[in-house]
Amino acid sequence: MFSFDRRTLYIILGAMVLMNILSGGRSIEGIIYSLPGVIVAMTFHEFAHAWAATKLGDDTPRLQGRLNLNPMSHIDPVGIVCLALLGFGWGKPVQINSRNFNGKYSLSKAEAIVSVAGPLMNFIVAFVFVIIYVIMLLTINTITRPIMILKAIIESIIVVNLGLGVFNLIPIYPLDGSKVLNHFLPYKAKEWFANNQFILTIIVFILVFGTDIISYISTWILYGMEYIVGLVIGLFI
Repeated sequence: MFSFDRRTLYIILGAMVLMNILSGGRSIEGIIYSLPGVIVAMTFHEFAHAWAATKLGDDTPRLQGRLNLNPMSHIDPVGIVCLALLGFGWGKPVQINSRNFNGKYSLSKAEAIVSVAGPLMNFIVAFVFVIIYVIMLLTINTITRPIMILKAIIESIIVVNLGLGVFNLIPIYPLDGSKVLNHFLPYKAKEWFANNQFILTIIVFILVFGTDIISYISTWILYGMEYIVGLVIGLFI
């Protein structure tokens, strides 16, 4: 197992942000339009973790003021900047005490449920806004400046939620996917993953930031959502 101290992490992220700005990766207008999507995605993601843990018997998130949809309760300043500028980021981690779980499930299963709740919520939010987006396109005849801005914001909410959901399902620590995968692995496999986190993280970072794999997967999920929404709406028009 390995870990970066906070200072090293901030230096790496700062360098990545600077490179992104210098390369013209994101326009100021694009960043502004993406902020609502970032705030919505992070807020619902962390709330889902808190809600799932509470349902399993752990009152820690509620006592720490995390069982709400107030963005200020869930947003990490560095994480939101990274998500807006780099396309990935994080919120304030929801703290849980697994000893408080009600025992309905095994410890690893309960932790997997709490972990998967965040990405699952992102997909649900994205799907809801796909419905709103499609209805808007079908009902609005005149495209005005405010409509264009609203369209860009809704697109941002969809894209950021899909990207955050897919990214967090990557099965490496500390992402949510690691807890989900951990539940299904036999003991020796868990031990192997724990002992090889460094090389696995390097490989994943190269894969994620050297390719468009997150965007590719998110796009196919979006196509599926649009197809389902199109079929359902087609039944009523």
